[in-house]
Amino acid sequence: MGFLVRKRRLLLLLFLFHFFLETFAVVSSLNHTNFRQVSTLRLKRIQRHLEKINKPAVMTIESPDGDIIDCVLRRKQPALDHPLLKNHKIQRVPPERPRVEVLMKEEEVKDSKMRNNPVVDGAWQMWHRNGTRCPKGTVPVRRSTMHDVLRANSLFDFGKKKHRPITLSRPTDAPDIVSGNGHEHAIAYTGTLQEVYGAKATINVWDPSIQVVNEFSLSQIWVLSGSFDGSDLNSIEAGWQVSPELYGDSRPRLFTYWTTDAYQTTGCYNLLCAGFVQTNNRIAIGAAISPVSSYAGSQYDITILIWKDPRLGNWWMGFGDNTLVGYWPAQLFTHLADRATMVEWGGEIVNSRATGRHTSTQMGSGHYAEDGFGKASYFRNIEIVDSDNSLSSAQGISVLAENTNCYDIKSSSSNEWGTHFYYGGPGNSPQCP
Repeated sequence: MGFLVRKRRLLLLLFLFHFFLETFAVVSSLNHTNFRQVSTLRLKRIQRHLEKINKPAVMTIESPDGDIIDCVLRRKQPALDHPLLKNHKIQRVPPERPRVEVLMKEEEVKDSKMRNNPVVDGAWQMWHRNGTRCPKGTVPVRRSTMHDVLRANSLFDFGKKKHRPITLSRPTDAPDIVSGNGHEHAIAYTGTLQEVYGAKATINVWDPSIQVVNEFSLSQIWVLSGSFDGSDLNSIEAGWQVSPELYGDSRPRLFTYWTTDAYQTTGCYNLLCAGFVQTNNRIAIGAAISPVSSYAGSQYDITILIWKDPRLGNWWMGFGDNTLVGYWPAQLFTHLADRATMVEWGGEIVNSRATGRHTSTQMGSGHYAEDGFGKASYFRNIEIVDSDNSLSSAQGISVLAENTNCYDIKSSSSNEWGTHFYYGGPGNSPQCP
């Protein structure tokens, strides 16, 4: 009789243990998700949100890096859930691409780089390394998981940048980047109150180390309009980033972002909310970029172009030489519905001072600008789009870094690379305590 009682108790304990695992806790060291108790109510809310953003897939592709890429019908993608896009018809007519004012053959640029520098080549994405692509009429969407959401502070914060209030004074023509919550930058920027209709740059890709999960390191283009000291700032952004909190690993990934209220409630990263309309079936926003640059070795870069289609007014994103990724519909914006007034290019990190010292999270390659090609990160062939939809080299740019002992920036100009700059740094070091 005692044996049967003990057996029943053991079976009950096993049942409760499995129930606890399924409903109250999520554990994943690989995904940087800390063990913590999660209420059933919160799990249900997260699951409903995941069902909303993870659309039914026509085909699913498992990437070598562990990502799941869902091929979603173009007309069923998350963007069209936005209330402002209720009756939106996906733009099928190709946008009018910006004209190049100063022509230089690509072969001449490549030959010059090959003569003077180690190999420079384009970076691509991991998920279609084996040749598998999403079918025509679908778009690739990186599937979000319970782990992804639980790494965020809350469901509201998932996929969003944190609002960064100004606490320090700045020059009147400087961008609104100086903040009191640990965000540090090394950027180049145009003057304010200009009429800008797009921006372009080529950025080499690295895999900077991140000290703690809630920090990140990114390199991007910002296209901006609105009030820098108010709540109506409009921003369109794209580049590469390493963010363990957002993606669960330390791989560099292609990303986009948008906001119309200074990062308060609108917008998000990638396709994690309604807004950005994807048209390409080969580029997965949020997917890992590979290969990456190596110190004193081969350099791999990506080219990003953001511009306003002069015919329909949507803001398009181009990747590489001629690949259209998709667009931010003009209906999403207030100030950017017309034009941009400033562009920024450069790097950003989060310094949480988790150990009481400056973070060791790296920006770019983790090396200072003066180390130059093959060692420091770069933005090259920096260009802007004017009101005539023409691309030209950005002239008279200013540079800014809040903490040059930790991360710095140096700009220059040449025939092959046009306006360009090196930037970055190691974070915590003897000169950056």
